[in-house]
Amino acid sequence: MRAVIQRVSRASVKVDGAITGAIGAGFLILLGVEAGDTNDDRDWLVDKITKLRVFEDTEGRMNLALADINGEALIVSQFTLLGSLKKGNRPSFNRAAPPADADRIYQDFVATLAGVIGKPVPTGIFGAMMDVELNNDGPVTLILDSKRRDF
Repeated sequence: MRAVIQRVSRASVKVDGAITGAIGAGFLILLGVEAGDTNDDRDWLVDKITKLRVFEDTEGRMNLALADINGEALIVSQFTLLGSLKKGNRPSFNRAAPPADADRIYQDFVATLAGVIGKPVPTGIFGAMMDVELNNDGPVTLILDSKRRDF
């Protein structure tokens, strides 16, 4: 699993002009599911995301986690995070999980994260063309990869 985590002051996602998910301060998470991803990948990523200390404390230092600020999370599926440009300029998506598997794992990730943070986690619509709006706070953007945990 690969995720791009963006610290936001607000974010939303629309499908066909209708908002399917919106949050205030917290994380916009773009999530790509790789073929062969397991519950271990999901659990590692959820644990890492919820423990990221990237929100500012009273001294202006990145020292607080999502729960510390009562933050929210918005998750948008994005198989293009697994695109490879190894053989040219047109991306190959061979590493992405097949859509049926990816959707199941994506939905499970959303449910697991919601359970850990104790609040609903809004999303886009898996496989849909989506418009994502965000105010990247900082900006702070991190990439996490469950297969390359030192990334």
